[in-house]
Amino acid sequence: MTHPFHSRLPLSRSEIDRDHLGRTADVEALLADPGTRAVVLHEGRALLAGPTELAVLPAAGVPHIAALYLGRALTDSPDLPAGSPVVALIVDDAQSAELTGPAPIDDAWGDLRRLGHRLGVRDAGIFTQALALANWHARYGFSPATGTATRIAAAGWTRVDDTGEEVFPRTDAAIIVGVVDADDRMLLGSNVRWEPNRFSLLAGFVEPGESLEAAVIREVHEESGLTVVDPVYLGSQPWPFPASLMVGFRAQVPEGSPTEGTPDGEEILALRWFTRDELRSASASREILLPGPASIARAIVEDWLGDELDDGSRA
Repeated sequence: MTHPFHSRLPLSRSEIDRDHLGRTADVEALLADPGTRAVVLHEGRALLAGPTELAVLPAAGVPHIAALYLGRALTDSPDLPAGSPVVALIVDDAQSAELTGPAPIDDAWGDLRRLGHRLGVRDAGIFTQALALANWHARYGFSPATGTATRIAAAGWTRVDDTGEEVFPRTDAAIIVGVVDADDRMLLGSNVRWEPNRFSLLAGFVEPGESLEAAVIREVHEESGLTVVDPVYLGSQPWPFPASLMVGFRAQVPEGSPTEGTPDGEEILALRWFTRDELRSASASREILLPGPASIARAIVEDWLGDELDDGSRA
Protein backbone atom coordinates (compact mmCIF):
# COMPACT_ATOMS: atom_id res chain seq x y z
CA MET A 1 0.00 0.00 0.00
CA THR A 2 1.33 3.45 -0.90
CA HIS A 3 1.77 5.89 1.99
CA PRO A 4 0.96 9.59 1.46
CA PHE A 5 4.26 11.41 1.71
CA HIS A 6 3.17 13.59 4.64
CA SER A 7 2.49 10.46 6.71
CA ARG A 8 6.23 9.73 6.57
CA LEU A 9 7.14 12.99 8.35
CA PRO A 10 7.10 12.37 12.12
CA LEU A 11 8.05 15.90 13.19
CA SER A 12 5.32 17.52 11.09
CA ARG A 13 2.57 16.04 13.29
CA SER A 14 0.75 18.06 15.94
CA GLU A 15 -2.27 18.08 18.21
CA ILE A 16 -1.79 21.54 19.72
CA ASP A 17 -3.79 24.69 19.04
CA ARG A 18 -1.04 27.31 19.04
CA ASP A 19 -3.59 29.86 20.35
CA HIS A 20 -1.93 33.03 19.06
CA LEU A 21 -4.47 35.20 20.88
CA GLY A 22 -3.49 33.57 24.17
CA ARG A 23 0.08 34.81 23.85
CA THR A 24 -0.93 38.04 25.54
CA ALA A 25 -1.73 36.10 28.71
CA ASP A 26 0.21 36.52 31.93
CA VAL A 27 2.61 33.57 32.02
CA GLU A 28 2.82 33.65 35.82
CA ALA A 29 -0.97 33.31 36.01
CA LEU A 30 -0.79 30.36 33.60
CA LEU A 31 1.85 28.70 35.73
CA ALA A 32 -0.26 29.12 38.85
CA ASP A 33 -3.33 27.62 37.14
CA PRO A 34 -3.75 24.00 38.35
CA GLY A 35 -5.00 23.08 34.86
CA THR A 36 -1.81 24.12 33.07
CA ARG A 37 0.45 21.29 31.99
CA ALA A 38 4.18 21.44 31.29
CA VAL A 39 6.86 19.65 29.32
CA VAL A 40 10.39 20.16 30.61
CA LEU A 41 13.51 20.83 28.52
CA HIS A 42 17.16 20.65 29.53
CA GLU A 43 20.04 21.15 27.10
CA GLY A 44 17.92 20.25 24.08
CA ARG A 45 16.31 17.17 25.63
CA ALA A 46 12.83 16.60 27.04
CA LEU A 47 11.91 14.93 30.31
CA LEU A 48 10.42 11.49 29.66
CA ALA A 49 7.68 9.50 31.37
CA GLY A 50 8.68 6.34 29.49
CA PRO A 51 10.79 5.21 26.52
CA THR A 52 8.41 6.73 23.96
CA GLU A 53 6.42 9.25 26.02
CA LEU A 54 7.04 12.78 27.25
CA ALA A 55 6.48 13.60 30.89
CA VAL A 56 3.52 16.00 31.04
CA LEU A 57 3.39 17.56 34.51
CA PRO A 58 1.19 20.04 36.36
CA ALA A 59 3.09 23.27 35.75
CA ALA A 60 2.55 24.73 39.20
CA GLY A 61 5.58 24.22 41.39
CA VAL A 62 7.98 22.88 38.74
CA PRO A 63 11.28 24.79 39.11
CA HIS A 64 12.47 26.47 35.90
CA ILE A 65 14.52 29.32 34.47
CA ALA A 66 12.12 30.16 31.61
CA ALA A 67 8.53 29.40 30.62
CA LEU A 68 7.20 29.39 27.05
CA TYR A 69 3.50 29.11 26.20
CA LEU A 70 2.86 26.53 23.46
CA GLY A 71 -0.94 26.61 23.19
CA ARG A 72 -3.83 24.35 24.16
CA ALA A 73 -4.33 20.62 23.82
CA LEU A 74 -6.67 19.61 21.00
CA THR A 75 -7.07 16.00 22.09
CA ASP A 76 -7.98 14.43 25.40
CA SER A 77 -5.70 12.17 27.42
CA PRO A 78 -5.37 11.37 31.14
CA ASP A 79 -2.25 13.51 31.60
CA LEU A 80 -3.38 16.32 29.27
CA PRO A 81 -7.13 17.00 29.06
CA ALA A 82 -8.40 18.71 25.92
CA GLY A 83 -8.24 22.50 26.20
CA SER A 84 -5.48 22.50 28.80
CA PRO A 85 -2.84 25.23 28.45
CA VAL A 86 0.59 23.74 27.68
CA VAL A 87 3.92 25.37 28.54
CA ALA A 88 7.53 24.39 27.99
CA LEU A 89 9.68 24.89 31.07
CA ILE A 90 13.44 25.22 30.60
CA VAL A 91 15.54 24.02 33.53
CA ASP A 92 19.19 24.31 34.52
CA ASP A 93 21.50 21.57 35.78
CA ALA A 94 20.43 21.79 39.41
CA GLN A 95 16.74 21.84 38.55
CA SER A 96 17.08 18.88 36.17
CA ALA A 97 18.81 16.88 38.91
CA GLU A 98 16.02 17.82 41.30
CA LEU A 99 13.46 16.43 38.85
CA THR A 100 15.19 13.17 37.96
CA GLY A 101 17.51 12.34 40.83
CA PRO A 102 20.22 9.80 39.96
CA ALA A 103 18.44 8.41 36.84
CA PRO A 104 20.77 8.01 33.83
CA ILE A 105 20.46 10.89 31.35
CA ASP A 106 19.38 8.67 28.46
CA ASP A 107 16.62 7.12 30.57
CA ALA A 108 15.29 10.40 31.94
CA TRP A 109 15.74 12.78 28.98
CA GLY A 110 14.87 12.19 25.32
CA ASP A 111 16.62 13.42 22.16
CA LEU A 112 14.16 14.43 19.42
CA ARG A 113 16.38 13.21 16.57
CA ARG A 114 16.50 9.72 18.08
CA LEU A 115 13.00 9.61 19.52
CA GLY A 116 10.81 11.68 17.18
CA HIS A 117 9.61 8.79 15.00
CA ARG A 118 8.62 6.78 18.06
CA LEU A 119 6.55 9.48 19.78
CA GLY A 120 2.81 9.77 19.39
CA VAL A 121 1.34 12.64 17.39
CA ARG A 122 0.74 14.83 20.43
CA ASP A 123 4.19 14.42 21.94
CA ALA A 124 6.02 14.75 18.61
CA GLY A 125 4.33 18.09 17.95
CA ILE A 126 4.87 19.41 21.45
CA PHE A 127 8.54 18.42 21.56
CA THR A 128 9.30 19.86 18.11
CA GLN A 129 7.57 23.17 18.85
CA ALA A 130 9.07 23.51 22.32
CA LEU A 131 12.61 22.75 21.16
CA ALA A 132 12.42 25.14 18.21
CA LEU A 133 11.24 27.96 20.45
CA ALA A 134 13.77 27.20 23.19
CA ASN A 135 16.64 27.10 20.69
CA TRP A 136 15.64 30.49 19.33
CA HIS A 137 15.63 32.04 22.82
CA ALA A 138 19.06 30.55 23.53
CA ARG A 139 20.50 32.37 20.50
CA TYR A 140 18.79 35.75 20.74
CA GLY A 141 19.81 37.12 24.10
CA PHE A 142 20.77 40.32 22.28
CA SER A 143 18.85 42.28 19.67
CA PRO A 144 20.37 42.04 16.17
CA ALA A 145 18.99 45.55 15.51
CA THR A 146 20.31 47.40 18.56
CA GLY A 147 22.87 45.05 20.13
CA THR A 148 21.24 45.44 23.53
CA ALA A 149 20.10 42.66 25.84
CA THR A 150 16.61 41.24 25.29
CA ARG A 151 14.10 39.55 27.57
CA ILE A 152 11.25 37.11 26.96
CA ALA A 153 7.88 38.68 26.12
CA ALA A 154 4.49 37.67 24.69
CA ALA A 155 4.51 34.40 26.66
CA GLY A 156 7.70 33.36 24.91
CA TRP A 157 6.85 34.37 21.35
CA THR A 158 8.97 37.54 21.18
CA ARG A 159 11.97 39.08 22.88
CA VAL A 160 12.21 42.81 23.58
CA ASP A 161 15.00 45.15 24.60
CA ASP A 162 14.79 48.15 26.91
CA THR A 163 13.72 50.40 24.03
CA GLY A 164 10.75 48.18 23.23
CA GLU A 165 12.36 46.86 20.03
CA GLU A 166 10.87 43.42 19.34
CA VAL A 167 12.69 40.37 17.98
CA PHE A 168 10.54 37.58 16.57
CA PRO A 169 11.36 33.87 16.19
CA ARG A 170 13.01 32.99 12.90
CA THR A 171 13.01 29.88 10.78
CA ASP A 172 15.65 29.20 8.14
CA ALA A 173 14.35 27.60 4.94
CA ALA A 174 16.48 24.78 3.55
CA ILE A 175 15.86 22.52 0.58
CA ILE A 176 16.61 18.81 0.53
CA VAL A 177 16.36 16.88 -2.69
CA GLY A 178 16.16 13.31 -3.91
CA VAL A 179 18.07 13.41 -7.20
CA VAL A 180 17.16 10.65 -9.66
CA ASP A 181 18.47 9.87 -13.14
CA ALA A 182 16.88 8.48 -16.31
CA ASP A 183 17.43 4.93 -14.96
CA ASP A 184 15.55 5.86 -11.77
CA ARG A 185 18.64 5.55 -9.59
CA MET A 186 18.96 7.86 -6.57
CA LEU A 187 22.02 9.97 -5.77
CA LEU A 188 23.36 10.11 -2.21
CA GLY A 189 26.30 12.05 -0.83
CA SER A 190 28.61 11.76 2.18
CA ASN A 191 29.15 14.97 4.12
CA VAL A 192 32.55 16.04 5.48
CA ARG A 193 31.10 16.20 9.01
CA TRP A 194 29.94 12.57 9.05
CA GLU A 195 31.60 9.21 9.38
CA PRO A 196 32.81 8.09 5.92
CA ASN A 197 30.08 5.51 5.32
CA ARG A 198 27.12 7.76 6.17
CA PHE A 199 25.17 8.93 3.12
CA SER A 200 22.15 11.20 2.69
CA LEU A 201 20.48 13.51 0.20
CA LEU A 202 21.91 16.77 -1.05
CA ALA A 203 20.61 19.80 0.82
CA GLY A 204 21.31 23.44 1.57
CA PHE A 205 19.90 26.74 2.75
CA VAL A 206 17.84 28.99 0.52
CA GLU A 207 19.71 32.21 -0.29
CA PRO A 208 18.23 35.73 -0.13
CA GLY A 209 16.02 36.51 -3.11
CA GLU A 210 15.95 32.88 -4.23
CA SER A 211 12.99 30.58 -4.87
CA LEU A 212 12.90 27.08 -3.44
CA GLU A 213 13.12 25.56 -6.91
CA ALA A 214 16.12 27.69 -7.83
CA ALA A 215 17.80 26.65 -4.60
CA VAL A 216 17.33 22.98 -5.54
CA ILE A 217 19.04 23.45 -8.90
CA ARG A 218 21.86 25.59 -7.46
CA GLU A 219 22.62 23.38 -4.47
CA VAL A 220 22.74 20.18 -6.51
CA HIS A 221 25.10 21.79 -9.01
CA GLU A 222 27.32 23.29 -6.30
CA GLU A 223 27.67 20.04 -4.36
CA SER A 224 27.82 17.53 -7.22
CA GLY A 225 28.41 19.38 -10.49
CA LEU A 226 25.23 17.80 -11.87
CA THR A 227 22.36 19.59 -13.58
CA VAL A 228 18.79 18.81 -12.52
CA VAL A 229 15.45 19.97 -13.87
CA ASP A 230 11.80 19.97 -12.85
CA PRO A 231 12.04 20.10 -9.04
CA VAL A 232 8.83 18.61 -7.65
CA TYR A 233 7.71 19.56 -4.14
CA LEU A 234 7.06 16.60 -1.82
CA GLY A 235 6.52 18.07 1.65
CA SER A 236 8.16 19.93 4.51
CA GLN A 237 9.21 19.23 8.07
CA PRO A 238 10.54 21.42 10.89
CA TRP A 239 14.06 20.52 11.96
CA PRO A 240 14.79 22.52 15.12
CA PHE A 241 18.55 21.93 15.21
CA PRO A 242 18.54 24.83 15.68
CA ALA A 243 15.93 26.50 13.44
CA SER A 244 15.40 24.95 10.01
CA LEU A 245 12.36 24.17 7.92
CA MET A 246 13.38 21.37 5.57
CA VAL A 247 11.51 21.60 2.26
CA GLY A 248 11.65 18.32 0.36
CA PHE A 249 11.86 17.89 -3.42
CA ARG A 250 12.49 15.27 -6.05
CA ALA A 251 14.48 16.43 -9.11
CA GLN A 252 15.66 14.76 -12.31
CA VAL A 253 18.95 14.61 -14.16
CA PRO A 254 17.74 14.93 -17.77
CA GLU A 255 18.21 11.95 -20.07
CA GLY A 256 21.45 12.34 -21.97
CA SER A 257 23.02 14.65 -19.37
CA PRO A 258 26.17 13.53 -17.50
CA THR A 259 25.57 11.55 -14.31
CA GLU A 260 29.20 11.31 -13.22
CA GLY A 261 29.15 13.81 -10.37
CA THR A 262 32.09 15.56 -8.76
CA PRO A 263 31.90 16.15 -4.99
CA ASP A 264 32.63 19.75 -4.09
CA GLY A 265 35.22 18.64 -1.54
CA GLU A 266 34.07 21.22 0.99
CA GLU A 267 30.72 19.82 2.09
CA ILE A 268 30.43 16.61 0.08
CA LEU A 269 33.31 14.14 -0.01
CA ALA A 270 31.73 11.27 -1.94
CA LEU A 271 28.77 10.67 -4.26
CA ARG A 272 27.10 7.35 -5.11
CA TRP A 273 24.19 6.31 -7.31
CA PHE A 274 21.96 3.50 -6.04
CA THR A 275 19.31 1.29 -7.55
CA ARG A 276 16.61 0.21 -5.12
CA ASP A 277 18.13 -3.23 -4.67
CA GLU A 278 21.61 -1.78 -4.19
CA LEU A 279 20.36 0.61 -1.51
CA ARG A 280 18.47 -2.12 0.35
CA SER A 281 21.53 -4.35 0.33
CA ALA A 282 24.02 -1.65 1.34
CA SER A 283 21.77 -0.47 4.15
CA ALA A 284 21.01 -3.95 5.50
CA SER A 285 24.69 -4.91 5.54
CA ARG A 286 25.64 -1.60 7.20
CA GLU A 287 27.95 -0.86 4.27
CA ILE A 288 26.34 2.56 4.41
CA LEU A 289 24.47 4.38 7.17
CA LEU A 290 21.38 6.37 6.21
CA PRO A 291 19.55 9.30 7.88
CA GLY A 292 17.48 8.47 10.93
CA PRO A 293 13.73 7.77 10.75
CA ALA A 294 12.83 11.17 12.23
CA SER A 295 14.33 13.03 9.25
CA ILE A 296 12.68 14.14 6.01
CA ALA A 297 15.76 12.78 4.20
CA ARG A 298 14.75 9.28 5.31
CA ALA A 299 11.17 9.95 4.22
CA ILE A 300 12.26 11.00 0.71
CA VAL A 301 14.50 7.95 0.34
CA GLU A 302 11.77 5.57 1.50
CA ASP A 303 9.16 7.29 -0.67
CA TRP A 304 11.36 6.60 -3.72
CA LEU A 305 12.09 3.09 -2.47
CA GLY A 306 8.39 2.34 -1.95
CA ASP A 307 8.96 0.77 1.46
CA GLU A 308 10.62 1.26 4.84
CA LEU A 309 14.26 0.27 5.12
CA ASP A 310 15.03 -2.43 7.65
CA ASP A 311 18.32 -1.18 9.10
CA GLY A 312 17.46 -1.43 12.79
CA SER A 313 17.16 2.34 13.30
CA ARG A 314 13.45 2.26 14.13
CA ALA A 315 13.93 0.17 17.25
